[in-house]
Parts: sequence; structure tokens; C-alpha cells
Amino acid sequence: MNAVGIVGLGNMGSRMARRLAGAGHTIFGFDPSPVPVEAITRCDDLASVARSAGTIVLSLPDGAAVAAVCQELASSPGRAVTAVTDTSTIGPAAAIHAHAILATAGITYIDAPVSGGIQGAESGSLSMMIAASRETFERYDPLLAPIAKNRFHVGERPGQGQAMKLLNNFLSATAILATSEAIAFGVTQGLDPRLMLDVLNVSSGRNTATSDKFPRSVLDRSYDFGFATRLMTKDVTLYANSVHATESAHSVGDVVAQLWQQFEQVAPASDFTRIYEWISAANAS
Repeated sequence: MNAVGIVGLGNMGSRMARRLAGAGHTIFGFDPSPVPVEAITRCDDLASVARSAGTIVLSLPDGAAVAAVCQELASSPGRAVTAVTDTSTIGPAAAIHAHAILATAGITYIDAPVSGGIQGAESGSLSMMIAASRETFERYDPLLAPIAKNRFHVGERPGQGQAMKLLNNFLSATAILATSEAIAFGVTQGLDPRLMLDVLNVSSGRNTATSDKFPRSVLDRSYDFGFATRLMTKDVTLYANSVHATESAHSVGDVVAQLWQQFEQVAPASDFTRIYEWISAANAS
């Protein structure tokens, strides 16, 4: 597995490429945008990646992009690729579709979305939620170790990794929404935001927004956590759609998805932590 392909060299893919290169792998990368990434060999097209690497890692923005890449890999002549690890967040239905495309060419699809953001990708401390056969998981686990410190075999069916990632991001999205509203309320009562977080973080209201996102990116109004509002909105919308498709409980998910969709319309290019400003403004009106 020394030669590894990376398709998608954005914030996450470029950092995963560097991690794998640092672990001794030869990296063949492709991205339609001319993103400079040191320590890798840039390929001009997907077919070149498919010929050069037995394993390819995808880090792509949505299910349509994943399907298009899988279709091209499956039809590439002289391909060496035998397995595709998909770290994208695309939802269960799209993962099942990607698996079906690759299966026609005898290529293994590993559903393996990640959580931890840019900082986690940089340090290799990502969480990875892997759905594949136990044999496949054990075979590729050493390759994925430099990318993700926390690797979980969540199931054997494509889409199960996506389900785990979506429910995680739904909880994260809900936590920062609720925390924003709670802190905004406290401010109207004359409470200091930093003091509120100190209390919450040793009380039952503690969550990742109070312990990490607010201290890092909201208290100082930097709003630079490194995860885009459009991506959070995409993820919670995928969650809501997936929940509806399974006829599971969805009342909270619907509200959370609607709020993120509304915020994206107001601030489409923002960091997702800026939602506190939006919630605070609503409180003041």
C-alpha cells in the first residue's frame, strides 16, 4: 500500500495527504484547483491517479462529486486501484450509490467519514467512522492510522459510517445553536459570557460548544474555528433528509436544519461559529 492516491486536496485532503506522506507513503494527488501541496506528486487527471495507486482516498464536497469520481475510476483503463476510502460526508444513500458504482469494477468501497476538522486533520487526531467488512477494516486500518487517531468499525454496510457521522454532526450543530441561545439569554440578564462558560463546563450543561468552540472562536469574536456554515448546513440537511427516509423521529432535526438553512442564507461564506451573532441579534430584536 505504499502508493496512495488522494482525490480532493482542500482543507482536509491536503492535510491527510501530508500525514500519509510523512508516514512513508508515496502520494499521487488530484484536485481540479491548483492547490499547492508539498511532498506529493500532482496528477493531471483521475485516470493517472487510478493507474498509480492501489488505494485512493476521497475528500470531496458532496455525493454528486463522489459519484462522478467513482464512475471515472471504475471506467479508467489500466487502473491499479483496488480500494477507495471515502472520507467525505455525503449521507447513507450516496455512500450506497458509490459502493454500487465501484462494485461493478471490482473495487472495494470503504465508507469512512471523519470528524475533527482542520486541526484534527493537521495533527492526525481525527475520528474516523468506518463501515466495511471486518477483513477490509483490519487490512486498511494501518494505512488510515496516520490520518485518524480514533478509528471505529461501526458496521459492515456502506452508509453506516455516514449515518454515524451525520448523527454526530447533528448533535454538534444542535449544541452550538442551543449554547448560542443560552449565552445570549444570559447576557440579557447581565451575566458575563466567560463566567457562564466556567459554570457550564463544570455543570450538566457542558458540551463541545461550551468547552471548545466558544472559548476558541466566539468569546474573542474571531469566528475562525475552521468549519464553514455551508458545510454544517449541508450536513444537518443530509441528517434531516436521512431521518425522514427512515421514518425515524425527526422533530428536533427538522428545527435544527431549518435554523441552519436560514443562517446560511444570511451569512453563506461564514465560519459556523458566527451563528452566535445571528442568534444574539434575534434575541435583541
